[in-house]
Amino acid sequence: MEKRILKEFCAENFTNIPLAIARGAGRIELCDNLAVGGTTPSAGVIAETVRYAQRRNVPVMVMIRPRGGDFSYNIVENCIMEEDIRMARRLQADGVVFGCLKKDWLDEELLLRLIKEAAPLAITFHMAFDALSHSQQLKAIDWLADHGVSRILTHGGALNEPLEEHIDWLKQLIAHAKGRLVILPGGGITPENRAKIIRALDAAEVHGTKVVDLHI
Repeated sequence: MEKRILKEFCAENFTNIPLAIARGAGRIELCDNLAVGGTTPSAGVIAETVRYAQRRNVPVMVMIRPRGGDFSYNIVENCIMEEDIRMARRLQADGVVFGCLKKDWLDEELLLRLIKEAAPLAITFHMAFDALSHSQQLKAIDWLADHGVSRILTHGGALNEPLEEHIDWLKQLIAHAKGRLVILPGGGITPENRAKIIRALDAAEVHGTKVVDLHI
């Protein structure tokens, strides 16, 4: 069963990518600064990761986030994100990862700009999604699906709680999505609990920094 599951490895720069791919990572989410939840990596890191991974038929999703902290961005940060998307596209990444909020809802205006800039790349809306209320999350699924977003990365609840405690809500999110986009569970998924989570959610994809075993 697990052989058919896509394991997306969340990488801080290039260092662990060769080993992660060797250990079964089927897609890379490429970041810098995971201590603050991930920010945009450098052009050099993107270029080398894309070259290495794509030779092995492993797609690369590039984090587009100008800083740590909240997910509400000012005009200058908006421009930075658009330019970083252009960079990722120019360097032949397979997709981009971003999330923008405004007053407890999606920043629709900025998202429309970023989605347009990203075309034709795949788009993941990241764990900014988890900052929304449950009712807003359901509405956000509808909006993001209607605007061509490929997947939503979510822990299903507070990140300091085990993902297993949020299985019921994740199931509701998956049911609401109805296959219009992928609900991608992430945060605390390891080789030890991975199979249990996959079975509970009937998941086709899982995500994390420890989703594959990096121990040598």
